[in-house]
Amino acid sequence: MVDFSRKFYDRMLAWKADLADKYALLVEGARRVGKTHLVTRFVKNEYETYVYIDFSKKDRVAKESKRAFEEESDTASLVERLALIQGVRLVPGKTCFVFDEVQRFPQAREAIKPLMAFGKYHYIETGSLLGIRENVDDIVIPSEEHAMKLHPLDFDEFLDAVGEGVLKDKIKEATDRQRALPDFLHDKAIKLFRTYMVVGGMPQSVEAYLTGEERKLEKSEVAKREILALYQKDIGKYAKGYAAKVRAIFRTIPAALNTREKKFRLSNLSVNARMRRYENAFLWLSDAMIANIAYNSTSPDVGLEMSLESSLFKCYMVDTGLLVSQAMSGSEDIDSRLLRGVLYDNLGINEGMFFENAVQQILVSKGYDLLFHSVKDAEQKERTMEIDFLIRKGIKVCPIEVKSARFREHAALDRFIAAYSRKLGARYVVTTAPAENKGGIDYIPIYAFHHYV
Repeated sequence: MVDFSRKFYDRMLAWKADLADKYALLVEGARRVGKTHLVTRFVKNEYETYVYIDFSKKDRVAKESKRAFEEESDTASLVERLALIQGVRLVPGKTCFVFDEVQRFPQAREAIKPLMAFGKYHYIETGSLLGIRENVDDIVIPSEEHAMKLHPLDFDEFLDAVGEGVLKDKIKEATDRQRALPDFLHDKAIKLFRTYMVVGGMPQSVEAYLTGEERKLEKSEVAKREILALYQKDIGKYAKGYAAKVRAIFRTIPAALNTREKKFRLSNLSVNARMRRYENAFLWLSDAMIANIAYNSTSPDVGLEMSLESSLFKCYMVDTGLLVSQAMSGSEDIDSRLLRGVLYDNLGINEGMFFENAVQQILVSKGYDLLFHSVKDAEQKERTMEIDFLIRKGIKVCPIEVKSARFREHAALDRFIAAYSRKLGARYVVTTAPAENKGGIDYIPIYAFHHYV
């Protein structure tokens, strides 16, 4: 796999410098997001020796390592035995143990507490949040863990991958100086962001796009469909008791986002569907980091999470490239015209769902909870408002509207500002037009939005 430049690597360096003597690092993320590759690269570069155990395999190392956990009651003996299984020389302070796919062997995760108390060495665990949660019933979850989530490549990382690091720097420079890019660079950045939406940020897809000499988009699409097929298999294997409901939701995410309001309606699944029957299925997708759920915040105050309407929500895909593939999965054949339709803005369907999914992906990667604001009042139309996202900065609430085109009409946002102006901080409209501040609203080209939040 290509060694992509990842911001997460710097976060791991910070953990090693400041926290590794007290906390094991737990790297969480969706399947195929690149956890194993990045962690392996990190320990090869940053440690003198390392002990790597993949608990998803059935090879000699995994089998003998599991036996060591089961048979050794003394921590010092366990550490030495794990190293001897692979012939690794232990160096205090310079050896790292990697427990890959730790959800497959929860006993190793439980051992983190005595291992950290023993000291001398560092520990990194990887796994999916779903698997970890489903396999902790019989263990004590260690408090000596520092959890970090690995997300798909963001646009900066994508630009680095495709050799556009100079453009990345120009976008950052223009944002810092509160200026718009020159038109020729703006047009280039928009086109590349559209490419990013189609290819997505899953490393397997980006690598296929980069290494394909011809039909690059099609090769990327093959990779994405393999990932979607893997997710479908995981649903059947791990969503025990409600796999059918999870599959139904997963299949209809594009249809829900393609509606004007983009809200998920249970009636799309079944005429008699009720939230209490499907709640676990949504949580499963969220825990697996396959989907991200946004909830309606009915009151735009500092405590946004205190006014959630859990029955009204949106369901996004973890990666916009996967959403594009899911939306076009009706045919087994890969139609390059559909892919280029998204790329060149001539698809003829509601492209707003791809742009909105891309914005939520940015917000999630920045650590924000996904919240929106939706109020309907048939008698007082001025009270009817649909705001795509709300985030909190300090003691102020910041509304975000997403537009997939250059036009800047936003009647709902105007009503929202008029009603709650004293509570609001920055007001954002994410668009494909050049950057501009007008009337107290920041109009942000989508390729630069991650620098604002």
